[in-house]
Amino acid sequence: MKKPFLTSLALILGFAAVAGQETKTIKADIRHITVYPDRAQVNQETDVSIQPGKTILRLTSLSPYIDMQSIQVKGTGDFTILSVNQENNYLKNLEEAPEIREIKKQIGDLQTRIEDEKTAIGILAEKETFLTNNRQILEKQTTFNLEQFKNVLDLYMKNIEQVRVTSVMKQRLIKDYEKQISALQKQLAEKVGRMQLPSGEIAIAVTAGRQVQGKLYFSYVVSNAGWYPSYDIRVDDIKNPVSIIYKANVFQSTGTDWKDVMISFSNATPWVAGDLPVLDTWFIDYYFQTPQPAFKVRGARSVEAEMVNDAVALKSADTSAAPPPVEKRTGETTITYDVNIPCTIPSDGKQQSIEIQRLSAPAEYRYIATPKLSALAFLTANISDWARLSLQSGEAMLYFENSFVGKSNINTQQVTDTLALSLGTDNGIIVKRDKRIDFTNKRSIGSNKTETYSYLISVRNNKTVPVRISVKDQIPVSSNSGISVEALELSGGKLNQITGEVRWDMEISRQETKQIILTYSVKYPKDKTVILE
Repeated sequence: MKKPFLTSLALILGFAAVAGQETKTIKADIRHITVYPDRAQVNQETDVSIQPGKTILRLTSLSPYIDMQSIQVKGTGDFTILSVNQENNYLKNLEEAPEIREIKKQIGDLQTRIEDEKTAIGILAEKETFLTNNRQILEKQTTFNLEQFKNVLDLYMKNIEQVRVTSVMKQRLIKDYEKQISALQKQLAEKVGRMQLPSGEIAIAVTAGRQVQGKLYFSYVVSNAGWYPSYDIRVDDIKNPVSIIYKANVFQSTGTDWKDVMISFSNATPWVAGDLPVLDTWFIDYYFQTPQPAFKVRGARSVEAEMVNDAVALKSADTSAAPPPVEKRTGETTITYDVNIPCTIPSDGKQQSIEIQRLSAPAEYRYIATPKLSALAFLTANISDWARLSLQSGEAMLYFENSFVGKSNINTQQVTDTLALSLGTDNGIIVKRDKRIDFTNKRSIGSNKTETYSYLISVRNNKTVPVRISVKDQIPVSSNSGISVEALELSGGKLNQITGEVRWDMEISRQETKQIILTYSVKYPKDKTVILE
């Protein structure tokens, strides 16, 4: 995680200039957060009461990762804002994280249990002392006969055994509790070391001619936050459209929790300069090689924000549940999704998935089989005019007939009009490729040798609906003028002369089997060797 940057000399001088003024600490509620791919804009507001004269209003308990250049403060009321400054207070740490409070609570509970067990052991020790003392008294008495003495001794032995066994068990419990406390204290030390962040502060100098009530609005950008898209793509049946569930995976480790706030997700990059690039003059000259030094200079490494992912991964939301209400706003170059229910995102760097859109898109379903390499048929969904869906590049979880079939990636940087998605294999389509022995042979004529190969490809549709399938195979391509390849039978397949790929596009009715034949020959000098199998 990037260490908080020190405030500039200008800010320090700014605070020194307003020193001695009346200072008032204020807090502002977070009203809205817009999350960008690698940062977030925070909007806060608060009511203020301002005394006559100059006052310094200090907004505290903020993130230490505020971009100073992004701070905007607006006020409503009969007062004037004189200056705005930002700094990090290293003498005041941010509010303790919930996970730290939970660990401390667990340690406290275990310590209470240890105290209880030690108290119980003390009581057992008193009971053991009582039993021992009474046994000694009984042993000195002569009025007891042998039978009575035996009964008293049995009673003593049973009680003393119970006392000592219970005491040993409680001592073992105490050791176990102490081990748990030790492990929790180590975990606490690691987390506290990471969470000991300074408190970000914004100081606003204001002046008023009389006591007034007003309102302050704050807006600033923080780093160590962002989001990225992912998708659940579901196909229940190849007769129905594709269902696309669009999710925003948000994370933040800004040092402050976002509790019950309204959140928007934007794909904008407002920090990227909007100036048109300018081509400078390209000067060229003769090249003179510069002698290289005998040592290597190691380049400086840029420090990137750390995102903690080693904890338990968050489960995806149940896709059968109703999605949260989300409003989509489309601009000239950006898209923003406004989630219309409050969300809580803790400052722990963990990913949290929020569904932002559900889409349904018509698709052309087609199976693709390459029997030379695999006996399985792969289902693909081809979505035309996909740009209108406003998708972004991201990982997709694929589901077919309510079963998880794998992962894929949506690449929206492609220039084609059709978005192709692979939905995995379908056992309802059976593909076989068998060599036709009677039509496969080798023969020599003159100085040349000719090898002929023939294959029977069978495709069976065991599904209850017709399917479209593309079957791919190949014939070899010669890279030597002494070797010639001839396609003898392709059963209507389309041959790519450059790559040698043969493709058959067909539609197969339900419970139907279709067969195609691939036959080719290769002629080459018989004193040479060509590996064809």
